[in-house]
Amino acid sequence: MVARLTSARAARTRKGEPWVYVTSGALALMLALLLGVILLLLVKGLGFFWPGELVQVVTRDGRTILGQEWHAEDVPASAGAAGEPRTRTQYRVGNRREFGADFVWVDDDAIVSRETPRDALFVERLTDTPTIGTLKETRRDGALVAAGAAGAAYEVYLRLADEARHERSGAGAPLLDEASCTVVFTLSDGQEVEIPLAAVVRTVRPNDIGLFDKTRVYAARLWEFLAAPPRESNTAGGILPALLGTVLMVLLMTLAVVPLGVVGALYLNEYARQGPLVRLVRLAVSNLAGVPSIVFGMFGLAFFIHVVGDGIDRVFFPGREAATFGTGGLLWAALTLALLTVPVVIVSTEEALRATPRAQREGSLALGSTRWQMLRSIVLPSALPGILTGMILAVARGAGEVAPLMLTGVMKLAPSPLIDGTPPFFHLERKFMHLGFHIYDVGFQSPNVEASKPMVYATALLLLVLVVILNLSAILYRNRVRRRLQGALF
Repeated sequence: MVARLTSARAARTRKGEPWVYVTSGALALMLALLLGVILLLLVKGLGFFWPGELVQVVTRDGRTILGQEWHAEDVPASAGAAGEPRTRTQYRVGNRREFGADFVWVDDDAIVSRETPRDALFVERLTDTPTIGTLKETRRDGALVAAGAAGAAYEVYLRLADEARHERSGAGAPLLDEASCTVVFTLSDGQEVEIPLAAVVRTVRPNDIGLFDKTRVYAARLWEFLAAPPRESNTAGGILPALLGTVLMVLLMTLAVVPLGVVGALYLNEYARQGPLVRLVRLAVSNLAGVPSIVFGMFGLAFFIHVVGDGIDRVFFPGREAATFGTGGLLWAALTLALLTVPVVIVSTEEALRATPRAQREGSLALGSTRWQMLRSIVLPSALPGILTGMILAVARGAGEVAPLMLTGVMKLAPSPLIDGTPPFFHLERKFMHLGFHIYDVGFQSPNVEASKPMVYATALLLLVLVVILNLSAILYRNRVRRRLQGALF
């Protein structure tokens, strides 16, 4: 019996059945990790835009705190009595200029009362952190217009704030310090703060609105995130310049890397005499894929900017004091990433060229075609799905690279848009913003790290979605080409 079981186990081992379970388990683990990352980005990123309720708590020492419950954790053992687990909650109180910090920690056992006041306001501002408090009065040219937080006074405030917002967005808008209308808020500690109404971006009374109104606020914040420029050191507002810069850079990189990679693969596979030199070149191309990206950034800085760019400035812009092409910009960043990803395109294209049936090549040549006609009409169309595969891999790698961009043109906040009404309308020489660098800047260089965490998650989710969209578009086109080629064979 034992011998029979042993032989059966040995037979299953020879068939490789144990490895089936190992590989399937590894695949399940990787899928679980991937889904976990996506779920984390969805919850942390998209949940940030939902208007959470404002909570007012009073502590034993008499402090009154009004804000959003942000995070809860256990108090470290050294900070509490032995054997008595304690928790504390972090509140986002805003008003950084008045309080000195946006967030405060409060021990839960120190709270004596907790309520959600219906008149509490969350006011998003242009040039500062949110104001969280209650409405006291609205003024025009120093004169009182409405006082209190009751319905009529609140409606007057909303109407004047809407007028000021339209005035701010119009031509010849006055400076914030010159705004005629101001509003006074009472903070949780009794302080009063007066701000110009033109600086108010959005006012939300989260404890006094229903699900439909909260959904409208959520949609407005999400649209602002996608379609507005950043503000408050990139920790608020939108990321439209970074999104546009990323898309344009990827498109330029693709336009540069695909022709370069295809031409290189054509020469190596179709024209070059096979020998030690060609094998050495292929080895060098394969090794380029493993070179750290920062090295490509240094090459782009040294060659594209200081050699090519300075040369263009000397020839075409000799009278300008400031450099035009001799400094970092979108064009040089795209070309640097094209060099970074060209090995992937070359290898994929060569594999696709080798997969073209020999009979098709010989049949074309037998009918009198030249080598170039055969390559153009038979080989390249047949290899197009493989070329698109290389392009997909290049886009997937290039879209998320940050290190080379830091040396070749990316900025925290671009001074000028890439596309505007000034000829030539599309400015390749200008510096730009990028989603990957935006994540690095907001997550690690922000003066308000805690408040910027949700923006990091939301931007990372958007970058992931952008790469998926670009790759999915290329995959759908590749499948369409593949079906067309398969249909042409019958």
